[in-house]
Amino acid sequence: MDRYIALELLMPFLFGLGLFTSLGVAIGTLFDLVRKITESGLLVDVAIKVLILKMPDFLVLAFPMSVLLACLMAYSRLANDSETIALQSIGVSIYRIVLPGLIFCIFVTGLTFLFNDFVAPAANYQASLTLKQALGKNQLPFFERNIIYPEYNKDKVMSRLFYAEEYNGEELKGLTILDRSTDGVDQIITSQSAVWNVEDRLWDFFNGTIYLIAPDGSYRNILRFQHKQLALPKAPIDVAKKCNDYGEMNIFQARKCLENLRLSGNEKKIRKLKVRVQEKLALPFICLVFGLVGAALGVRPQNTGKATSFGICVLVVFFSYLLGFISSSLGVSGVLTPFMAAWLPNLIGLGTGASLLMQSAK
Repeated sequence: MDRYIALELLMPFLFGLGLFTSLGVAIGTLFDLVRKITESGLLVDVAIKVLILKMPDFLVLAFPMSVLLACLMAYSRLANDSETIALQSIGVSIYRIVLPGLIFCIFVTGLTFLFNDFVAPAANYQASLTLKQALGKNQLPFFERNIIYPEYNKDKVMSRLFYAEEYNGEELKGLTILDRSTDGVDQIITSQSAVWNVEDRLWDFFNGTIYLIAPDGSYRNILRFQHKQLALPKAPIDVAKKCNDYGEMNIFQARKCLENLRLSGNEKKIRKLKVRVQEKLALPFICLVFGLVGAALGVRPQNTGKATSFGICVLVVFFSYLLGFISSSLGVSGVLTPFMAAWLPNLIGLGTGASLLMQSAK
């Protein structure tokens, strides 16, 4: 029975995987590449390479939808041909009939996680790099403005404030540092530029001034320098460095980026990336949710054809991703915690699927 149901699931799953992946690639990438070929002179072989590299990203989205379609079509066919009734008549429960479908969904969940965290981010990064090189945009210099890094002591009181006007990937320019890290000594350091010295693990400051401030707030001393090394943390560079696009990072890279963002103190970006990290963990499990909902709807005795199953699949996917979008927005805005924002659609889907399955088993 398990083998029989698994074969019933396999063909609709492969059909859905091909269909949804093709639609995603055509809508999300193909039209844009055709426009770049005609307007920007992108070579056709490069466009084909980019298209192939973008496919894993759409496969990740196609896996859950294909599972839903497979469970709907397979279990609807069994119900319409009274095979579920025949199995129940010999003592096989609805839960046992659905079990092979859920095991199949668990397997696809693992496959989705593998593609989502390892294959798709690397492929997306290579696609982006290939496209930039082909269009002559790979020589654009790195540039970031207004780098702010506050440092706090063990009492959560700010001991040093680091500000730079810009960072070009090699040096910081227009620096101002308010240093209160030493008891009884407050100083303001200004410098035209600064470079991180990798060998000495110190900062090399150039053309600057150190203002020593007396306890009454007046200038106690002014020291000008052409070059001076200071033992300050490297963290401002980590703050200045931009993270890759979210779709080009795996979970480890996203968490590393999150550590750098925490140094910047930008709460909105920090909260958004926390939500995205949780969503990367939660996304594969939607395969299990969709499989449960699809199987629970499919085992009901009803005259459901392939067209109806496809229509139900589209509706379930639409409302699921709408709920996910709303939940994600609430998480980014701070209404929900990052965990709840990412996992709430899955929890609601599991509850709905379990309820439908219990009703079908009665």
